[in-house]
Amino acid sequence: MILQRSLTHKSTNDNLVRCTIFDDKGDISVVSGDFKRSELLLKHGLLPRDLRKVESPHASIVPTILVRKNSILINLVHIKALVKSDMVILFDVYGTNDSKTQSVFMYDLEHKLKHGSKIMGGISYEMRALEAIFISVISALDAEMKVHIMVINGILAELEEDINREKLRYLLIQSKKLTAFYQKAKLIREVIDELLEHDEDLAGMYLTAKAEGKPRALNDHSEMEMLLETYYKHCDEIVQTVGNLISNIRNTEDIVNIILDTNRNSLMLLDLRFQIGTLGLSSGTLIASLYGMNLKNFIEEAQYGFIAIAGGASFLSVFVIVHFLKSLTRLQRMTMTGD
Repeated sequence: MILQRSLTHKSTNDNLVRCTIFDDKGDISVVSGDFKRSELLLKHGLLPRDLRKVESPHASIVPTILVRKNSILINLVHIKALVKSDMVILFDVYGTNDSKTQSVFMYDLEHKLKHGSKIMGGISYEMRALEAIFISVISALDAEMKVHIMVINGILAELEEDINREKLRYLLIQSKKLTAFYQKAKLIREVIDELLEHDEDLAGMYLTAKAEGKPRALNDHSEMEMLLETYYKHCDEIVQTVGNLISNIRNTEDIVNIILDTNRNSLMLLDLRFQIGTLGLSSGTLIASLYGMNLKNFIEEAQYGFIAIAGGASFLSVFVIVHFLKSLTRLQRMTMTGD
């Protein structure tokens, strides 16, 4: 039934893609407009598989930056966009509303497209759009990282004072979230790094030059390379910071496990001591049990019979207890050489 509903929903909305379009002046010409999928493919020279990366109803797990003949298709965190030399198309999943992060990004993108040529040193249209996209992505990652750092450090500080089950459970939940965020930031860093390694893609990202009939040579991409390297370093800092935080969590978990193992061993040793004491007393009462079976042994008529039997039973109990406690002490002594 779920599969049938999914296929029905897909077939109903398969031809519609919701987009917000910025023109060459930076103004919003269309706000959350519905466009036919086939028209977008034909007009912008895209392949059907390209749109699948931006029209999924679920959040994309693997980020992508695809350089096409006259456009750049970007899918990073909350941004799914098609950048051209005179146009930026933001894709929205059909039937959903824009998030707050996307709304903030749209204002920043509009400002940079309108005034970026003067403020940002006269760089081309597509570079202004890419600058806005990477700023939004890194800012979102940085804000999420700060939240994780604040929460995790608070939990670790509380665990230093008191270790209990609820705090460990909360640490486990936050650790899973932090690991997912770490993988997301790491994937974004890898996407930028992969793009930096391909000179053909870097040269192909100069869309304005190609539109003017002056395509860049394969080794002429210093501005785009500097732009990507800047945000690669920012993303790498986030990945390294989160990696260190994950390492701190692992160290704390190891220390907590050591403490719990030590407490468990202490309880086991206490239990063994009680068992040794019980064994020693049982050894002494064995004699009393043997002589309390109403058999005629005439020891009770001797002058020092009771004292001898009581002393022997007490000596046997003390001997058993002392002997096994010494054996337990020898077992507790651990050395690096194993002697």
